[in-house]
Amino acid sequence: MGPQHPSTHGVLRLVLELEGETVTEVRPVIGYLHTGIEKNLEYRTWTQGVTFVTRMDYLSNMSNEAAYCLAVEKLLGITDQITERASTIRVMFMELQRIASHLVWLATTGMELGAISMMLYGFREREYILDIFEETSGLRMNNGYIRPGGLAQDLPDSAVKKIRDFLAYLPKKLKEYEAMLSGQVIWQKRTQGVAVLDVTGCLSLGITGPVLRAAGLPWDLRKTMPYAGYENYEFDVPTATTADVWGRYLVRLAEIKESLKIVEQALDRLRPGPIWIEDKKIAWPAQLALGVDGLGNSLEHVAKIMGQSMESLIHHFKLVTEGFRVPPGQVYVAVEHPRGELGVHAVSDGGTHPYRVHYREPSFVNLQAIPAMAEGALLADVIAGGASLDPVMGGCDR
Repeated sequence: MGPQHPSTHGVLRLVLELEGETVTEVRPVIGYLHTGIEKNLEYRTWTQGVTFVTRMDYLSNMSNEAAYCLAVEKLLGITDQITERASTIRVMFMELQRIASHLVWLATTGMELGAISMMLYGFREREYILDIFEETSGLRMNNGYIRPGGLAQDLPDSAVKKIRDFLAYLPKKLKEYEAMLSGQVIWQKRTQGVAVLDVTGCLSLGITGPVLRAAGLPWDLRKTMPYAGYENYEFDVPTATTADVWGRYLVRLAEIKESLKIVEQALDRLRPGPIWIEDKKIAWPAQLALGVDGLGNSLEHVAKIMGQSMESLIHHFKLVTEGFRVPPGQVYVAVEHPRGELGVHAVSDGGTHPYRVHYREPSFVNLQAIPAMAEGALLADVIAGGASLDPVMGGCDR
């Protein structure tokens, strides 16, 4: 099955051995989408690395960027210098990204189990979030918005209004989804008691995220190992006890509601202020604008850089072309990604490029669970079980 099968969530190949309709063995085969992103980082500056990592899990760009930047900032020793406004916007955008990712999961899983309408509705609602990202960063996906030391540019007032409108709009739609799916007999039969993986199985395989929480363990790095100021936000960690596809559906729906609460708190906490650290040897200020050649620095900003002084022009040139140096060392930083623990192991040899960056990517780790979920079950349940893991092959094959 696959790698071109639409129900394998991307270019995933599953080698199945069957006895009639019963699956006796499953072997996942990965690597069809390999981009070499981690290796490419070694040939780019630390700032340019953001452009690569944002493309790994293409449904969770902001989480990829945030984890990488938190690791670089830890190596630089500037974690405590990140401004409150920058951290608040980061949290807001990571949660909007979580909602967008879960909406795609709901849409695609609905389609695979026969609820075709859900595909249309899930992507319709996700458009609102992509519009917000575009308003702020100039891009709908692969944003490159979170940078070491701050953000590419500030959050415009027009985006704040769009976020507030979205917060009022989505809860009504979530009620419609629940009314359409939760009481539906076909949805219940395809999800309840299907692809069971209890908490012992999750822990032995290293499974994290909604799959682990649907097995009853409330492990969420935003609570257990807070980062970016998450300890200052009020939210719950949804869990279920069924450890099946149904439980993962309930957990993700509940997580969308909790993310909406976090976004609202972040908006209320937003105060005027800088979005970059004060150190000019790291901060890369930009004033993006739409020009005849597309998105780039505004002409006024370029004129200001070039007109200030020869020293500032030279400094800006070196910062952009060479990049800043990062002290030698290695760190591991993890964030709660929509699919589980996303960890970054970054190593610096003291230069302007990473010596090595390796991601602990949840899609890659979670795919180990497919044989445990599917063997002994029916062929149709391979689709439901695989979908309930929510794998994104761009992250798996980075």
